[in-house]
Amino acid sequence: MYPKTPDGRYFVVKGRLWRCTNPSLSETERQRLVHDLMDARRDVKNAKRAGDEGMLASARSRVNAAKVGLGERGAVWWGDGSPDYNRKLAESTPYADWYQSLNHAQ
Repeated sequence: MYPKTPDGRYFVVKGRLWRCTNPSLSETERQRLVHDLMDARRDVKNAKRAGDEGMLASARSRVNAAKVGLGERGAVWWGDGSPDYNRKLAESTPYADWYQSLNHAQ
């Protein structure tokens, strides 16, 4: 499992922060969006294999829509005015000390 920031907003992969799914989504809505995301990702793969640029653009748009719905892209799901550090290196953010503490714990 990837480490999650203490505030639950991000998980870390290879030193980079990735926004977590909005925890206020109902389980039903979250499952629907994850299903949509997986379908769209399969369609991206199929479109690439087929060389169909129109299908690829449509599938990528659906991937983005699902990720926005999940809260992983687009407007942040927290309301305290904190900036978004999605896709930033943890060591270059206010999470740097926390991230460093993980490396020392191993």
